[in-house]
Amino acid sequence: MSNTITSTDFNFPGQRSVYRGKVREVYNIDDRLLVMIATDRISAFDTVLPEGIPYKGQVLNQIAAKFMTETADIVPNWIIATPDPVVAVGHLCVPHKVEMVIRGYLSGHAWREYRDGKRTICGVAMPDGMKENDKFPEPLLTPTTKADVGHDEDISREDIIAQGLVGEEEYIKLEEYTRALFQRGTEIAAKMGLILVDTKYEFGKANGTIYLIDEIHTPDSSRYFYQEGYQERQDKDEPQKQLSKEFVREWLMEQGFQGLEGQSIPDMPAEFVSSVSERYIELFEQITGDAFERADVSSVSERVEQNILEYLANEKVSQ
Repeated sequence: MSNTITSTDFNFPGQRSVYRGKVREVYNIDDRLLVMIATDRISAFDTVLPEGIPYKGQVLNQIAAKFMTETADIVPNWIIATPDPVVAVGHLCVPHKVEMVIRGYLSGHAWREYRDGKRTICGVAMPDGMKENDKFPEPLLTPTTKADVGHDEDISREDIIAQGLVGEEEYIKLEEYTRALFQRGTEIAAKMGLILVDTKYEFGKANGTIYLIDEIHTPDSSRYFYQEGYQERQDKDEPQKQLSKEFVREWLMEQGFQGLEGQSIPDMPAEFVSSVSERYIELFEQITGDAFERADVSSVSERVEQNILEYLANEKVSQ
């Protein structure tokens, strides 16, 4: 669709390299700044789907920027500016090789492990007698490796330190930051009538300082339940009402696609693409409490490039 940005091929002054992830494209400027573009690509089952989703990049970028601002008193974050609705510019950090996953409820991957009879995850014990989506007595830290290729893998605190992925003193600091960020995210969500179920945080270092990097509390990195009716649904063993991109996975499964070998990605009709876009906008408004202001997408790629060039030119002058 012409009103989406699904790939970029920019060449900025001082550009050293480009990293292209499933959703984001990250430009290294002078080994000093990162320019991160949240594209309108959408992935599910570790597969990038064929159609871009209008405004999805704007939704993710603006949610992450808002919550970075609202948690900056807990830990410094990498963002310096947001010169375009889909762009964040910030410090170039060396990422830690672990993702800090924290779970307040027995859901998703933790539930699947529990259902299969396991009572520890990442070396952390899970109580007996729980059912899916029950609240843990205390949030569990369940870190994963950060794989360059393939899937991330569960890993214990002890193995992280033993393998030298992060030093012990620094890892303890990451745990402290993670718990504080999750507590803040839980409080913010509660004000919006939501439950922050689980999420992940990524950290990196620049000039000896630990920074929160990537994104925070977006529907792509976090799972939310609605507070209203949560306990009633638990008591009746009913599925929880979720605020996430789970509806996309459900549609794909209805079309017979789960990312398995030999399966073909289904065509995405225009009406489905439009409904996903509207759902993301609803997610934005529910999570942030702000009205979503649609950016001009008549020439979105040109708009993004021009805004980045103007920012970099002004940033160079102000140095």
